[in-house]
Amino acid sequence: MAKELQEVIESLSPNERAIIPYLNEGSLEGINEKVDLNKTAILRALEFLSNKKIVKLTAKEEKIIELGINGLLYVKQGLPERKLINIIAEKNSVSLMEAKKQSGLNDNEFKAALGVLKKKALINLVNGKIILAGNKQGIVDKTLEEKFLETLPKSLGKFAPEEKFAFDNLKARKNIIDVQDKKIIQFSLTEFGKKLILQDLTKAGNMIESVTPSMIKSGFWKGKKFRRYDIMSSVPRISGGKRHFVNQAVDYAKKIWLEMGFKEMTGNLIQSGFWNFDALFTAQDHPVREMQDTFFIKNKTAKLPDKELVSSVKKAHEKGIKGSKGWQYDWKEQDAQKVVLRTHTTCLSVQTLKKIKENNEFPAKYFALGKCFRNETVDWSHGFEFNQTEGIVVDENANFRQLLGYLKEFFAKMGYEKIRIRPGYFPYTEPSLEIDIFHPVHKKWVEFGGAGMFRPEVTIPIFGKHIPVLAWGPGFDRIIMEFFGINDLREMYKNDINKLREMKIWGK
Repeated sequence: MAKELQEVIESLSPNERAIIPYLNEGSLEGINEKVDLNKTAILRALEFLSNKKIVKLTAKEEKIIELGINGLLYVKQGLPERKLINIIAEKNSVSLMEAKKQSGLNDNEFKAALGVLKKKALINLVNGKIILAGNKQGIVDKTLEEKFLETLPKSLGKFAPEEKFAFDNLKARKNIIDVQDKKIIQFSLTEFGKKLILQDLTKAGNMIESVTPSMIKSGFWKGKKFRRYDIMSSVPRISGGKRHFVNQAVDYAKKIWLEMGFKEMTGNLIQSGFWNFDALFTAQDHPVREMQDTFFIKNKTAKLPDKELVSSVKKAHEKGIKGSKGWQYDWKEQDAQKVVLRTHTTCLSVQTLKKIKENNEFPAKYFALGKCFRNETVDWSHGFEFNQTEGIVVDENANFRQLLGYLKEFFAKMGYEKIRIRPGYFPYTEPSLEIDIFHPVHKKWVEFGGAGMFRPEVTIPIFGKHIPVLAWGPGFDRIIMEFFGINDLREMYKNDINKLREMKIWGK
């Protein structure tokens, strides 16, 4: 036993020697108060001591209630209802507008504060005024919610009735409290460890930890004792730096288009309604242009392009072009001037057509890959923010079979040999198609996006005549979900650092 003890002592690192005298503290926090090491270093030292059979480590999963983003702010500045009731208590009666202005609360905080105070019967709302209903002494006292926030963080366990009441109220509000799963590390000394802490560890501190070039040159190491190293212990895993997995796939997709002879087109995330909708022959009363589908930029208007193009687009909408009837309505310039977050990258395609005409660049092939935004109901296959890959081929001899060829080639290079192509409808293409992929987990065909050939109502206002344009715009995020094993689109934007470290490198 004496020999074994001595060998272990000679293998102790400086951090292990630092915490050994305080192992009887029984907790990470207890040791942290005694030694000048952070919790990560202490935990690492405990793991080494566990390998040496000095301590026994146990991990317990526990739900911990912590302050959320808003909770951290409210603990310092006071809950919204506290700010509001202080103003009301000072005057007994105040208008809604004045109370909101003086409190400095945003719309959501102000509404929440009103709701809380009414629920507690502290105020009444009469003719646009807030009137104090409770006694002022009761207002001075801290609320159950305020007292509860002061106790955090704490375990999610058995609550006293008043704590349970405060927890339920705060949980229903946005980002005030956050319940997280945490791993609690506990440790205890083994019988061997109890013997070790009685030993004199000071001599071990004189051993050489590492060999340096200067030490070798000077011969300082001669006659010295080196610390024993445990070459069998596991080492911490190192997570190397890498690009975000979505960016890896984006780079790869761009490489595919470039190899296929396409040039890249780029543009702003914010677009006018003219380029996002009107130039693409989307009627101004089409449902996609309503607030339900599109994010509009408030109090902003955009400058429209040259009058000749605007006039041609207006004519296509109102009366039609090259034999079509158009949409048969009065086209409004003010609707085209509205500013939106682009709902598709196809707005870049139609702007590029204008540049192609100006530069007399025929034939031409362009692609884009970028963010789009739609006011969607978020679920496993839909998000309000997504990447889309866009492409156009402008050529007098372009045909529909070539469009199918481009799509099949691109998807094959992205890892999809089998895709389903079916007829579709878009206001700005005819014929049109939809591209589907079968999802192996959800057991259903998932729409990847649309494609088609631009209608004359799109091309003639720009070119002055109809020139065939192949166009496509499948959703890119859905394309890469299967490769990364993602079954819920929302996982792509959570950026959980642990999951990002585990995510495999894109490779096709």
